[in-house]
Amino acid sequence: MVSVTHAISQGDTAPPIDMLAAGLDAQERALIEQALDWIADLYEGKVLGTGESIWTHALGAALITASLRMDAETRIAALLFAAWEELDDPGEEIGARFGTTIAGLVRGLHKLNGLRVLTRLTSTTSAPEIRAQTEVLRKMLLAMVEDIRVVLVRLASRTQTLRYYTDLPGEGRVDVARESLDIYAPLANRLGVWQIKWELEDLSFRFIEPDTYKRIAKMLDERRVERERFIHDSIERLKNELAAVGIEAEISGRAKHIYSIYNKMRKKRLDFSQVFDIRALRVLVPEIKDCYTVLGIVHQMWQPIPQEFDDYITKPKGNNYQSLHTAVLAGDGRALEVQIRTFDMHKHAELGVAAHWRYKEGARDGGDYDEKIALLRNLLSWRDEVTDSAHWMEQFKRASLDDTLYVLTPQGKVVDLPRGATPVDFAYRLHTDLGHHCRGAKVDGQLMPLNTRLESGQTVEIVAAKEGGPSRDWLDVRQGYVATSRARSKIKQYFAQLDEEELLNRGRSFVTKEMQRDGHGQANIDGLAERLGFKNAEALYLAAGRGEVGPRAMQTALREGSAPEPAAGTAPEFVVSRSRSGDNQDKILIVGVGKLMTSLSRCCKPAPPDAIEGFVTRGRGISIHRVDCADFQELARKHPERVIPAEWGEKAHDNRTALYQVDISVQAADRQGLLRDISEVLSREKLNVIAVNTLTKKGTAYMRFTMEVGGIKQVQRAITLIREVSGVIDAQRR
Repeated sequence: MVSVTHAISQGDTAPPIDMLAAGLDAQERALIEQALDWIADLYEGKVLGTGESIWTHALGAALITASLRMDAETRIAALLFAAWEELDDPGEEIGARFGTTIAGLVRGLHKLNGLRVLTRLTSTTSAPEIRAQTEVLRKMLLAMVEDIRVVLVRLASRTQTLRYYTDLPGEGRVDVARESLDIYAPLANRLGVWQIKWELEDLSFRFIEPDTYKRIAKMLDERRVERERFIHDSIERLKNELAAVGIEAEISGRAKHIYSIYNKMRKKRLDFSQVFDIRALRVLVPEIKDCYTVLGIVHQMWQPIPQEFDDYITKPKGNNYQSLHTAVLAGDGRALEVQIRTFDMHKHAELGVAAHWRYKEGARDGGDYDEKIALLRNLLSWRDEVTDSAHWMEQFKRASLDDTLYVLTPQGKVVDLPRGATPVDFAYRLHTDLGHHCRGAKVDGQLMPLNTRLESGQTVEIVAAKEGGPSRDWLDVRQGYVATSRARSKIKQYFAQLDEEELLNRGRSFVTKEMQRDGHGQANIDGLAERLGFKNAEALYLAAGRGEVGPRAMQTALREGSAPEPAAGTAPEFVVSRSRSGDNQDKILIVGVGKLMTSLSRCCKPAPPDAIEGFVTRGRGISIHRVDCADFQELARKHPERVIPAEWGEKAHDNRTALYQVDISVQAADRQGLLRDISEVLSREKLNVIAVNTLTKKGTAYMRFTMEVGGIKQVQRAITLIREVSGVIDAQRR
């Protein structure tokens, strides 16, 4: 085996073992030395796609994890970040040498490395899509790992890549920088790794906006010595003032990073000279009352700048961030920002117990997801105070973000789905038509059953047919094809539309057959529909498919000058009143096709004792409507001269053999057995149901029952009883 010293000679550098093993015991140091020896042979002569030596990258990433005071397992995983691709049986070999925990960390790194191509967002993507995808990618990076230390190593690896690019000009580094600014810097912010966040932001900004970066850096550097001297003098002066009143305080100069300065200038449209916190102090005190005492002393020492004071102690920010912020004019007339807070407030602000990232990124409340992030950051920040490492690991596992899974399209788009989702759910998530035509699925290149449960990080490709639709088996919960309500709803809608198409085909076939039998093969369909009281041919076909138009009505309408007879029973009797002079009225009795041709309108289906009126049609006699019929009101508005007052005759009220068609609409919460329960009510009332139409949308069932009744009293009683059925929201006559 090649020695560590020999391996490092590839870069003419002695191994920084003391830095890599800082803070670790002798046994852990030996394990790191063993890892260095092993990867020296494994990585020899190999480079990454960026051109950087794998050995150099591994060493740089490991040193960054050491600077974060991560444990030995994390540092070794950083050294072995590329080992998975170099071994035939990586899990077995790494586990045998370094243990299953480190093998698991390296496996997690291998999974995350597979996402690198996904985060290269193209310039053709719109801004809202970019924001949505980057947020999903951030969550995906966290959700895909069982151990958050994998994400920390990934952040260290990306930081090392940007450091390597500082001496390597080229367009390639701009894409990496933009990805780092969109994905990795916000992740570092969420996890409270400020050291990495600031470096990722500044290096990325340096590559993306080199001119602006240099301009701000130059302005900072021109006054750096002067600024440092001013900060030192201000600290000493403030310390003396606080000591005089007996306040023990920790005061430090607060560095402002270049990208942070740029962001403030851009968002607030400020000039460099207007950024008040270029020169800044941070004062930490034991108690809240000391904060206000310090504030008073600061305002006595220097002149406060109006509108630049914020009291986040009395009124904390939405994330419970607390501090006093003020800006003053120092002796040389330039601005100085001062932040004052207690030590506990500082721990919260800097270490992120309560998700300080939401304020920085302007994010909205994410519910349970935010709580889990807060827990992860809390664990990360206070790791050194937890003496039981096993308990710490258990806490990390409990904080696993496992509510959502993230899968990929072949084009690299990330799609978030609830855990337990299948390829069918994935297809409907992308597009309804893709879901309808889904016939198979390839998961990571392998054909898999459509009820396979997906896992985060998998690439899913849908095999679609040009024709056909979903299977009714997909709605069977026991077979597990569908887990999302979206997919289930789309499938139900498809079959509801399919049922309507079947009715159309059935009705079209019936109408065509009746026309041919009567020798009217070339008759105008729209004219026939109009004579039968329908708006168009499609409405006629649907009614015929439901059995609402019989052969007799068809034949009557087909005969010129004829109109359809009532659907069943004895023909209804009407009295049409026409006023004459004086008090006398000429009562004209109309029965069937007697003195005047009459028909019950199909749009409102009147029945005694509905208030009715007649409308004189062209060639079809008088059409009888309910007075509240919308269609009739529209006709009456356009042709008031053709409206004739009408009322039911005595025989219509007394005739027990006459039957009238009436529609009842029911809205209810969808459940098993709902249709059966409503049908039982109608059966008990001895109502003859001749057509039923149902449709379910988002868990709500919409039903229409067409029935034959002798009068409206029967309908009113049926509606009252239907409203008492469990789950029924409303029932009414149409």
